[in-house]
Amino acid sequence: MNRVSGTLSRRGFVVTGAAGLALAACGNGIGGNGAQQLDARVDATRDYLRSRYPGTVELTQKSVGVLYMPLMTEAGLGFGGAYGRGALRINDVTVDYYSATQASFGLQIGAQQYAHALFFMTPDALAQFRASPGWVAGADAKYAVADNAGSLGVDTTTSLAPVIALIFGQAGLIAGATVEGTKYTRIIP
Repeated sequence: MNRVSGTLSRRGFVVTGAAGLALAACGNGIGGNGAQQLDARVDATRDYLRSRYPGTVELTQKSVGVLYMPLMTEAGLGFGGAYGRGALRINDVTVDYYSATQASFGLQIGAQQYAHALFFMTPDALAQFRASPGWVAGADAKYAVADNAGSLGVDTTTSLAPVIALIFGQAGLIAGATVEGTKYTRIIP
């Protein structure tokens, strides 16, 4: 009799564990439409970049991958933080989804929203990004500056960088935005 009840309890454990994993998967967005919504936002961001900043078409063609972050929200009052979600695309196909988080401390007050894109210009830079459990953008990311006419300021130094960052669509009360210190983590939307 103990043998039978032991078997049943193990089966119950397996069934309970499987149900718990299924519920956890639902909480992580598996089976939801979070990925579709995020891909739609990424498509809109990509299309906006192409129409507003034509230089991004050539930059995308030269890159081995692009991480699009359609919306970053940043707020601060002494301590600050930013959060957003986006997708990594290789040959314009989504291969992974990422969240971006940033924390800051200092003289700051206000809130802003912005978008950014990271253009990975070398296979090594892209491989390091994808292999990292939490890649942090550092000072080695060079910034492409968009002017009022819609062209990008990508000079020789910038074009040789392994990662080129473009920040755009800023709106809010905090001046400036940067990706330096931003941590990117793979997610399931």
